[in-house]
Amino acid sequence: MKKFGTFKGVFIPSVLTILGVIMYLRMGWVLGNVGLFGSLIIVTLASAITFLTGLSISATSTNMKVKGGGAYYMISRSFGVEAGAAVGIPLYFAQAIGIAFYLAGFAESLHAFFPDFPSYIISICGLIILTGLAIFSADVALKTQFFVFIIILLSLVSFFLGSPLSETAAEPSLTVVVEQAGFWAVFAVFFPAVTGIEAGLSMSGDLKDPAKSLPRGTLAAVLFGYCIYLAIPVFLSIFVSEPSLLLAKPMIMKEVAYIGQFVVLGLWGATLSSALGAILGAPRTLQALARDSVIWSKFGEGYGAEDAPRIATGITFFVALGGILLGDLNVIAPILSMFFLTSYGVLNLSAAVEGMIANPSWRPKLKFPWVLSLIGGVFCFAVMFMINPGATMISMCLTFLVYYFMQKRKLTARWDDMRRGILIYLARLSISKLANLRENSKSWRPNLLVLSGAPTKRWYLIELADAITHGKGFMTIATILPTGSAVINRINEMQKAIEEFLKKNNIPSLVRISVADTVNSGVQSLVRDYGLGPIYPNTIILGETEQEENFNEFAEMLITIYQAGRNIVVIRESGLPLVQHRIKRIDVWWGRERRNAGLSLALGYMLQSSPEWEGSRLALKSVTTTESENIAAQEILDNYLAEGRLEADANTYSAEANRQSVFNKIRSVSKDAQLVFIGMRPPNLDEYRENPEKAIKEYELYYKELLDVTRQFPACAIVIAAEDIDFHKIFSA
Repeated sequence: MKKFGTFKGVFIPSVLTILGVIMYLRMGWVLGNVGLFGSLIIVTLASAITFLTGLSISATSTNMKVKGGGAYYMISRSFGVEAGAAVGIPLYFAQAIGIAFYLAGFAESLHAFFPDFPSYIISICGLIILTGLAIFSADVALKTQFFVFIIILLSLVSFFLGSPLSETAAEPSLTVVVEQAGFWAVFAVFFPAVTGIEAGLSMSGDLKDPAKSLPRGTLAAVLFGYCIYLAIPVFLSIFVSEPSLLLAKPMIMKEVAYIGQFVVLGLWGATLSSALGAILGAPRTLQALARDSVIWSKFGEGYGAEDAPRIATGITFFVALGGILLGDLNVIAPILSMFFLTSYGVLNLSAAVEGMIANPSWRPKLKFPWVLSLIGGVFCFAVMFMINPGATMISMCLTFLVYYFMQKRKLTARWDDMRRGILIYLARLSISKLANLRENSKSWRPNLLVLSGAPTKRWYLIELADAITHGKGFMTIATILPTGSAVINRINEMQKAIEEFLKKNNIPSLVRISVADTVNSGVQSLVRDYGLGPIYPNTIILGETEQEENFNEFAEMLITIYQAGRNIVVIRESGLPLVQHRIKRIDVWWGRERRNAGLSLALGYMLQSSPEWEGSRLALKSVTTTESENIAAQEILDNYLAEGRLEADANTYSAEANRQSVFNKIRSVSKDAQLVFIGMRPPNLDEYRENPEKAIKEYELYYKELLDVTRQFPACAIVIAAEDIDFHKIFSA
């Protein structure tokens, strides 16, 4: 397979795109608007941004084996296939339709000499010839670019050997009054001139040694272009004394050159070489996308010893032809430029993030402070907004749409990327900060540990927990296996199976499998050890047990969880599905334990606001023993809901002052509710510390009594608040 070196494969394609139309047609305009000092600042600032991007490309290319696809390949191997496709697909169309723009510039300049030939015919003929060159041989095409490079050098020599041009030398018919532009407007026009490094980057798969050629060729092209762009305004300021001529005459370089025809040839060479660079680079981007299954894999086939992307080149031909036939592309042009800058910005951010998180896998041969790449990325996106804010927003929206579509496809990449490293780095920062902040009611969310066992066994627990968190809190599905029945391989297989099951059912949750002698010791281990710093499950959800032989162990488990400061929610399904009607109601009963009531209301509100319970009604209810208490309680509830800005009903009811009557009233009132929240008396920890067996036995009897009085209830959530949080403040004004 024919491979190219630094000069032919990277330097020449990059320089020919940098020294392009803007150099020949806009440098005089830049000088006329902002003067020599302003021109030098613009050239330096724009080249600095490109140089920083070149550094990022150099660092990335010396840290990985770069194959075909250029910017797409680097981004996809750093941020994943979704991000790579989101940048790579728009970038391909920008490269392909960009061919039409370069050929249009060539056709318009040639049309002045041959007015009988329509511009679009000239463009189509040029496209056919260049496509033939690209298909026939990339080596021949690059040798053609070398010839064009010689012509451009001759045009520059002719310009630097030129002579001064006075105002009297200008033809009156060609001199027009042009309104001056401001500094940033001029910068926005000039900046695309120095963004040609994509041409060399696109040839990455055809290089002998990308890790060597990409850094050297890219940085050399940027520095060479910078020197040329610094010299041109200096010489123009010497050759042309009147700013009005600089503004009015786009071909001012031709008029001051020693041999003006060389400048015209250079302009033609620049447009054709840019078009040729794009027709070489765009198919290789398409080929890389196809080989990663982002698009139809047939487009990625290569032919001959050079692995030439002939099918991709044919597709690119028709895309470019469509661009030519569209005619006026002024509306699309700014958007296409944004895609180039987007790829530069993401390349910079990729190198910045790699350097910032400093994984052991980040070992580039070319090392520099990562903050330089970050500055380059910020500058790229800032320049996009300066050039055209509307086009920037459109390009970003298209990029995010492609990213969203790729996520929906759920492609499996064959390579590792750094997304996990990024998330770990951000998690470490967040956890370190959280450790220094105390828990409070304003920022409280339930981090749920669901003791469901196998997911299919108590699926209703998982559904309810998912509806409460609805993707905005931590949730862990936990299973406890008895010691001796599970080995490491079985644990891993079971964890993977549960994770796949949850993923299939769109349940975002972590999975934890614990091995213990007893369920209680397993729960103790989970409550004590599971979590990281301030991130741990603060609320435990579990199903009830109605087997009397398990009551003692269950009571001990509740005491253990409460002693650890974890909230408890025991779910009684009562044989009925939790969501069974289109219009649902959630009843929260306000009892003596105010913390239980506050936690119940918080969980009920989160449940009501979930998509699964959309349209449900939240009702806050209380039982009193006298009419006067009833009136006072109703006023308290009404005021509480009003101050808390809660859309909920508030009702109070009277019952005799005994447990059976109170629960009979609750059963009667809430018989049509889909879920009922009630509080449970917390265990007495002082008594438990003094006499554990007695405390467990008393709590066992209390639990048994609670089961008896809640029989024939709808689905019921029995709540114990254990955290040191004033849950009522969640709803305070």
